[in-house]
Amino acid sequence: MSAADLARLQFALTTSFHFLFVLLTLGLVTLLVVMQTRYAVTGNPVHERMTRFWGRVYVINYALGIVTGIVMEFQFGLNWSGLATYAGDVFGAPLALETLVAFFLESTFLGLWIFGWGRLNRWVHLSLLWLTALTAFASAFWIMAANGFLQHPVGHRVEGNVLRLDDFSALLTNPTFTSALVHVVFASITAGGVFVTGVSACHFLRRTTETDFFRRSLRLGVVSTALATPSLIGAGFAQFPVIARYQPGKADAAQWLGAPLGFMIIIGMVLTAVSWLTLPLLLRDAVIRLRFPLHLMVVGIPLPFAAAVFGWVFREVGRQPWLVQGLLRTEAAVSHVDAGQVLLSLIVFTSLFAVLAVVDWTLIARAVRRGPDTTPAPVSPLVVTL
Repeated sequence: MSAADLARLQFALTTSFHFLFVLLTLGLVTLLVVMQTRYAVTGNPVHERMTRFWGRVYVINYALGIVTGIVMEFQFGLNWSGLATYAGDVFGAPLALETLVAFFLESTFLGLWIFGWGRLNRWVHLSLLWLTALTAFASAFWIMAANGFLQHPVGHRVEGNVLRLDDFSALLTNPTFTSALVHVVFASITAGGVFVTGVSACHFLRRTTETDFFRRSLRLGVVSTALATPSLIGAGFAQFPVIARYQPGKADAAQWLGAPLGFMIIIGMVLTAVSWLTLPLLLRDAVIRLRFPLHLMVVGIPLPFAAAVFGWVFREVGRQPWLVQGLLRTEAAVSHVDAGQVLLSLIVFTSLFAVLAVVDWTLIARAVRRGPDTTPAPVSPLVVTL
């Protein structure tokens, strides 16, 4: 394989893997906002316990996701210097804002939220979680703005052999960005809902004694999935007219990737059908007594994540042979390194990601098996887990 092929493979692996962490992080923080808001309003301790338990899983996934993001930045610098040279003035602007938002604001708010349990006023503590969620989605906002530029370059002028940013607002109104952002938002909420649903169902299959706790969690997960998945499907179909107008070459890619695209649609419809059919059963807790739906919920945990990867593959592969649509070809953006060096970095990064995956799922599985704390702790158990 050539250096360009290896660099593309490495980019696909690192970004797909990192995206899985991001998807769960965004989905869980959304549900955490609901849980803690209900606790702040009602004062019901079960909502506090729910926030602590699911927050522990969220923090684990967030911490490991940060590490995968750093690795992804390394592969950008190592393999794609041509992109930075040609379009860095435009492409780098939203990425810089994402770094400021994610690594400073979001991390600061999250840290205050973690250490604020039992120390801060209930409403101040809740506001920190809201700010964490808002900055998390702001981070996704800037990432998708940068990616939208690659799909349909706007807001620039050509100066010599490089692109210069001359209309920042055009990046924020780019149709390939706005349509995809809505899709990602609902995809993350769907993933979070399916995850919470599946974990809660697993506890019922294990004959948990925390019936009220996981009944509430199960309801929240199913309702979130039932509301988000139809919007997810609609947002996905809404992108096709945008693609047809600005990236007609992707129509050929859609035919070439026909099976994965069909798989995405099937997953969306299955999740929609199962969640909506489960809603009536939740009203009388019938779903808890029926083991078959619970098994379906557990098996369904990986489905939204698999669909997300297929969606990303279609979005990126369909743009080929362009890295910046119509302006910069992929081969021209690859760094001047030989295939052996790229292969070495591919092996190192892939091995590191495999280790991170094992660590992430081991820690999450341990936290899930442990279950919720029986009594609220004076010091946050989120840090102890890590």
